[in-house]
Amino acid sequence: MTEDQELNSARSRIEAAFDPELLSAASQTLAELLTTHARSLTEPDTPVLNWQAPAENLKQALEQLLQAPTEESVDSDITNRIQNFRLLAQTMLDRGHNLQNPRYIGHQVPASVPLAGLFDAITAVTNQVMAVYEMGPWATAVELALIELIGTEIGFTPGEFTGLVTHGGSLANLTGLLAARNQSCPEIGTLGPQAQMDAAPVLLVSADAHYSVTRSANILGIGTEQILKIPLDEQRRIQPQALEELILQCRSEQRTIIAVVACACATPIGAFDPLEQIADLCEKYKVWLHVDAAHGGPTCFSERHRHLTRGLHRADSVVFDAHKMMFIPALSAFLFFKNKAHRFTAFQQQAPYLFDPSAPEIADYDLGLRTIECTKRANSYALWGTWALFGKQLFADLVDVTFETARTFHSLIKEMPDFEAVHDPQCNIVVFRYLPGWLAALPLEQQNMIHFRVRRQIIESGEFYIVHSVLDGQAAFRITVMNPLTKESHLRQLLNSIQTKVEKFRDTIPASPQTDHCEQT
Repeated sequence: MTEDQELNSARSRIEAAFDPELLSAASQTLAELLTTHARSLTEPDTPVLNWQAPAENLKQALEQLLQAPTEESVDSDITNRIQNFRLLAQTMLDRGHNLQNPRYIGHQVPASVPLAGLFDAITAVTNQVMAVYEMGPWATAVELALIELIGTEIGFTPGEFTGLVTHGGSLANLTGLLAARNQSCPEIGTLGPQAQMDAAPVLLVSADAHYSVTRSANILGIGTEQILKIPLDEQRRIQPQALEELILQCRSEQRTIIAVVACACATPIGAFDPLEQIADLCEKYKVWLHVDAAHGGPTCFSERHRHLTRGLHRADSVVFDAHKMMFIPALSAFLFFKNKAHRFTAFQQQAPYLFDPSAPEIADYDLGLRTIECTKRANSYALWGTWALFGKQLFADLVDVTFETARTFHSLIKEMPDFEAVHDPQCNIVVFRYLPGWLAALPLEQQNMIHFRVRRQIIESGEFYIVHSVLDGQAAFRITVMNPLTKESHLRQLLNSIQTKVEKFRDTIPASPQTDHCEQT
């Protein structure tokens, strides 16, 4: 084959991949498959997690790739392509994790609003990106409009605050704390390890803060050993008096406090820190307040639960995930700055080939100046479309219903013999144990092992998806009601399943402990 013939063949294959008729047929096929799949999730025998061992899943994924058409076998017939597309799409649905199943009550990842996924598909199919305004004019407008409305719901003063959207709460935490670091210790950013500082930088952090804060301290050059954990009260909330003592101790030891990090809410049991009292202290001592409200921030939409985030608007920086309690597909995490002047504090680099000096009035719309992501996916389309279609009341409804379902579950636990709630839930997170007398009499190591083994049996069976927690060295079951369609009947079924599985260990207790490495989010 000549070089021209090879290029013609290449062009033909490209044209086939970009064929609008192929897209049309595939879209109709996918709509059919998604609808059938969604209907199946309400059936009692549909598994939540389609469990297979990692090696087996990897083997099957590789086999699909190795069976891909070669140059000689490429079929230009749309009918055959759609048949193959159907098989691949069905495999993805059959192998995936069914978060829309009402028996999914595991991590803080929601059963997202289905139509939000379709809005998000527009982003993917048309590859909408943004960094400079001219690359994503509508995406930029969508993001800034959402920042304005959500920031107002939080309570920030219109015209004085700003924000940005990142790919996940971890990146949002990193960016917010980077701004705090640059505000108090700019020499670390410019000189790095060679910076000569009179006072060592530290972070004062809730003892239950998300692990991404520790990662941020590592990345920012503060150091993980310079994280000072603020003592918690009996409800696992920051103790304001202990915080003040820690601030004064740092002052006396000539330590520079980069930021105080509070939670709304923290991951372990969903505790909301007393933000008003914490903000009072941060204002008194002129310390940056950063609040990780990735999970609990959207409670500000709810009349019933808005009090939990009272004082959130007083924080200098706030992380707020739409892909958690706003039930939007991952990832869409908002970072707000109370003071608009801080929008460029984290990043101040220039890229002449991107930012156009002939249009300086557009510079404030070039959002790449505010984020670590130089090419950023337009990840606000799903939220914008959902809000515009259903209205903001939907977000209040989702908070109210899932929080109430968690309260219902807490009541069931109190009614069931040998079950105990670890805490009184403030949101949709509930941590609990099943401890009949015979199990409580065992060494703690064996108690924990049985909890881990039972959880593993539950998720691998596909019956439910729940996670675990370890508080003060003792294992417990942990659920997060992230599906608004979860009913009391499902919760009763879970408790009965746990009871049955635990009791089977009574006469056959394994001798050695096992560790479950499932990471909480």
